[in-house]
Amino acid sequence: MPIVSPNTRIRHPDAFEIGPNSIVDDYCYFSTQVRIGDWSHVASGCSVAGGADRLFTLGSFSSLSSGVKVWCTSDDFVNDMVTIVPSELGEIKENVVSGDVLIGDYTAVGANSVVMPRNELPEGCAVGALSLVQADAGLEPWTVYAGIPARPIASRNRESVLRQVEQFQARLAARS
Repeated sequence: MPIVSPNTRIRHPDAFEIGPNSIVDDYCYFSTQVRIGDWSHVASGCSVAGGADRLFTLGSFSSLSSGVKVWCTSDDFVNDMVTIVPSELGEIKENVVSGDVLIGDYTAVGANSVVMPRNELPEGCAVGALSLVQADAGLEPWTVYAGIPARPIASRNRESVLRQVEQFQARLAARS
């Protein structure tokens, strides 16, 4: 059974999916389409923003640590005005940075990191705390990234992580 805190704001509940045993903690905010896999965790104070036409996914056995900000849409602070434009006025901004953010299975994003639009964090990818994943970053599977901007700092041990997931699932099955 998933757990979503009653203190979480979901702007499009009809487009919010969460898998079994996943948890969304207090004071999170979602303004996109959302798909969260199984056994995943979104810690307190995370924001995923970008509008109803954008998609955010978080794979299974994955996490967003406290304070993570995921932007599926962002203003261009150099070339455009920075304000909310009512939809009935039509498109006015010319350089909006927009695109889905897809975070794969066995991934982690560290506390207070920022992930910008048009990114895929592939299977096994990890982003260290206080990092910035710029738009179109092109991250690789089973790699640890950190910094501003995020850059590769280590490889993740794929075999170890998958062995632990297998043990976890076996122990769960034994409890049934």
